Amino acid sequence: MDCTNMKFQLQSGRLMPLIGFGTYLITGDQLIYQVLDQALASGYRHIDTATVYHNESSIGRALKTLLPKHKLKREDIFITSKLAPIDQGEKAFSAVQESLRNLDCGYLDLYLIHWPGAGRVPVDSEENRKLRSQSWASLAKAVNAGLVKDIGVSNYTVKHLNELLANDCGVKPSVNQVEWHPKYYQTDLLNLCRREGILLQAYSSLGGTGNSNLLKDPVVSQISTLLGKSPAQVLLRWALQQNICIIPKARSAEHIKANIDLNFVIPNEMMTQLNNLNSNEKFAWNPEVVA
Repeated sequence: MDCTNMKFQLQSGRLMPLIGFGTYLITGDQLIYQVLDQALASGYRHIDTATVYHNESSIGRALKTLLPKHKLKREDIFITSKLAPIDQGEKAFSAVQESLRNLDCGYLDLYLIHWPGAGRVPVDSEENRKLRSQSWASLAKAVNAGLVKDIGVSNYTVKHLNELLANDCGVKPSVNQVEWHPKYYQTDLLNLCRREGILLQAYSSLGGTGNSNLLKDPVVSQISTLLGKSPAQVLLRWALQQNICIIPKARSAEHIKANIDLNFVIPNEMMTQLNNLNSNEKFAWNPEVVA
């Protein structure tokens, strides 16, 4: 099966491509246009952004030109954005509206609460719980208003997710986007998401920005040599092979193409070797500390 056609059915019944194009740290009209042009040409149909990435407007402007160029319509593209921590609470509804204005795309396919904590609130404060609950209620209103098709969360732990599921305002989360790679993954979180029909989406699949520990790991390197694939392709395929969504980011045409060229299978014994790398080594922030 062509991996570019791999999709997951969300809570709304709509389908989400399991391979997305990440845009974290990619800013500026010219660069955004170049990478999205290459991404669309390579087969990506899912674009991931966020308010705090400061590139929504650039993405919106680029897509106005690029969709016709690639003979695509708005409905051919899946667009995700995320709520900034500073907008947690009742401001979340207007934050969705602002993202929609910036992206100028008619509707959002998916909108996530980016972080379980709120901006300018101590991580151990119970205020975080209250504000993220208000955020979810506001996002549920955005769904009912037709602004966004599905809503979800990012960086939610088992604790945060169980809390949300107990009071979801009648709209279950479709996605939980978390750090996920062979050196850091949580089986209990994956099992909870699967029981509830929530898609687990991975970020930092290749390790942290500027950190090559994962890409240079001896086990990853050995498997990549044996399979004739790059370490990055092995790491991305490892997640995809478990039906976990991936959103690799890249600037070069070579890496953009390679990151979606995942039509191969990692043998079971090699998957086990990669799974055994789990050592609780995180490359990003730790949401466990948020009350």
